Amino acid sequence: MTNPEITSRNKSIDISIILPCRNEEQALAGCLIQIKSTIRKYKLHAEIIVSDSSSDNSPVIARKFGVKLIKHDKEGYGRAYLEGFREAQGKYFFMADPDGSYDFEEIPRFINKLQQGADFVIGNRFAGQMDKESMPWLHRHFGNPILSFILRVFFGSKIRDAHCGMRAIKKSSLQILNLHTTGMEFASEMVIKATKKNLKTDQLPINYHKRQGQSKLRMITDGWRHLRFMLLYSPLFLFFIPGSFLFITGLLGLTLSYFNLLYISTWHFQYHPMFFASALLITGYQLIFFAVFAKTYAMTHLEEDGLIMSKLHHYITLEKGSLVGFVISTIGLILFIYIVTEWFQNDFGKLKQIKNSIVALSLLTIGIQTIFSSFMLSILSIKTKD
Repeated sequence: MTNPEITSRNKSIDISIILPCRNEEQALAGCLIQIKSTIRKYKLHAEIIVSDSSSDNSPVIARKFGVKLIKHDKEGYGRAYLEGFREAQGKYFFMADPDGSYDFEEIPRFINKLQQGADFVIGNRFAGQMDKESMPWLHRHFGNPILSFILRVFFGSKIRDAHCGMRAIKKSSLQILNLHTTGMEFASEMVIKATKKNLKTDQLPINYHKRQGQSKLRMITDGWRHLRFMLLYSPLFLFFIPGSFLFITGLLGLTLSYFNLLYISTWHFQYHPMFFASALLITGYQLIFFAVFAKTYAMTHLEEDGLIMSKLHHYITLEKGSLVGFVISTIGLILFIYIVTEWFQNDFGKLKQIKNSIVALSLLTIGIQTIFSSFMLSILSIKTKD
């Protein structure tokens, strides 16, 4: 495959090649040789930045090759890139690990895609040739495909290899993303925010080689960090869908039990399932509000779009929400007063009002939740000044 040649209108820096480096002395020199050869071959106006937190000879190697060394000594994959971004002068940023697993002759292909109109370009190792033992079997067949699939489902992304470390992005597009995470989840954050911000994204098949030196990846810990970030960034799947399921299940169970319609085979249940159904109803209701809180915060503090939520805010005001909560609580309170009155008239003897008591408790709790959730929603709706 012949890579397209990239030209520049002037001798200023067009491309910043940023390498996150932590103890890569075995592979760093070979990567820098290949990068410099690619720069000369395609006459690129580029700078090389090594963002380093190493305790080995990697900084010595970087200085020997005369590249820009940022010695920050802060641990974390995302931190290395954030430090490198601050010093980068190019209008195109190319990113890859200097561990021997990536082919830096791919740089022109990535930059060419940006010059043709893409905002963000990411490699796809599964569409290219993958050397034997370049990726652990579990990562290749389970970890990476599953996490990439979850990301596509949660956020509507089309990225097939969401954790590929070879990527390129326009500086102007990177500034829109406002990236913050400092660990391995940085890779997911970039893809998620690029999708949410509707950046024009392209994917390129790339070859993947066995890395040199010891891997920094921790399968369970890093996998959980990626999954955790995706869940926290997707209130629909974390809160709303589970909450809706619990709420509907609880409401259905409460209704069927109250009217003696709950049967399983030949078993006829009385009021006992109502306790469990009430717990599901209350928990689900609160989770739905958590979803609204999370989305509201994302809109007001993280500059996310939310057309449906914006319209909903016009209808769910503090006053309206508090009024609805007050009405629900009042109904529950009236039902409690009725039960206490019946008990009084029965000389505080036995009282068969268990079903009504459960309903009253559920209504009173949901009403109070609604009132104070309305206040919380109003607080989160306040936009902070820049």
